Amino acid sequence: MPQIQFFDPTGCTEVSQPHAPRPASLAGRRIGFLTNEQWQAYFALPALKARLEAEIPGVEVLPVDAFPKGNEHIAADSVAAQVKASGVDAVIIGHAA
Repeated sequence: MPQIQFFDPTGCTEVSQPHAPRPASLAGRRIGFLTNEQWQAYFALPALKARLEAEIPGVEVLPVDAFPKGNEHIAADSVAAQVKASGVDAVIIGHAA
């Protein structure tokens, strides 16, 4: 009987820098968005904003366009400074289907 071998091309990636700590709750927090405008963000992020505001007590969600949008902007040091100066507790940086 022939044998079939499979190769897993996914490999692995060493984590060299952990993610920032995640808050236990968004209640009473100030939240911002950074978006590259992919995956139909033009309607999904406003819907997410509305849902957060409706369901999480005391949350303040900045407008989706409070920070520059697009890949050419969101990684810039100036945008990072703007986010930091805004006083947000957390930033949602994207969404997926």
